[in-house]
Amino acid sequence: MTRFFARRATLKRSVGLLSDFRYEQSDPDVFYGALARDSVELIGDLHRGLTDADLTGTKVLDVGGGPGYFADAFGKAGARYIPVEPDPSEMHAAGLTVGDSIRGSGLALPIRTGSVDVCFSSNVAEHVAQPWVMAEEMLRVTRPGGLMVLSYTLWWGPFGGHETGPWHYLGGEYAARRYKRKQGKEPKNRFGVSLFDIGAKDGLEWAKAQTGGDVLAAFPRYHPRWAWWMVKVPVLREVLVSNLVLVVRKR
Repeated sequence: MTRFFARRATLKRSVGLLSDFRYEQSDPDVFYGALARDSVELIGDLHRGLTDADLTGTKVLDVGGGPGYFADAFGKAGARYIPVEPDPSEMHAAGLTVGDSIRGSGLALPIRTGSVDVCFSSNVAEHVAQPWVMAEEMLRVTRPGGLMVLSYTLWWGPFGGHETGPWHYLGGEYAARRYKRKQGKEPKNRFGVSLFDIGAKDGLEWAKAQTGGDVLAAFPRYHPRWAWWMVKVPVLREVLVSNLVLVVRKR
């Protein structure tokens, strides 16, 4: 299932993505542009592994799509890209226009059941108080035989605190207060409000317990292939895996 993406998961790719991460807030076009290209490659490879076809004509729903940074990249791959975002200010933050944008909550997607080929979410679940409700909604709107791909940042990983890290290791509230004291403003990602403690164990337990699909893969998104074994080791995976990808095929 992951054979195509596994070839792409090199140390060079990992280093490049980590280098771009520092631009997340100072120059989001750089960071999200690189992430968009990587996301299309990820989804394209997983889709190809399942169907032996590229993304041409595929309907891709992006839950928490924000201002639409991914639209061009998915469009160039031949997919019909549909972002869903609950925050209107976030939708227009980059001044982009995406024709199929939908305003709505990931906890109650305004999408017909079984209507998309791929339902994807990148770095959103950690910002949702009920991430597994969102995961169930993602699976609901995916057509039978289609793919649901959930990629999220682990709280105890190196980037779990986002801009408040690495102080999140001393507690989310402490990290948020420290950021405000040092920067003179609240962090964009406020612990307990827009950033939550979510781990690898949580996602793996949900994947094992859900009955609507078959789990095809679980791997660390930004690690090279030779480091994927970390996901199999309890405790270790919580601190060394920065982002977990769950791949589910809808029954």
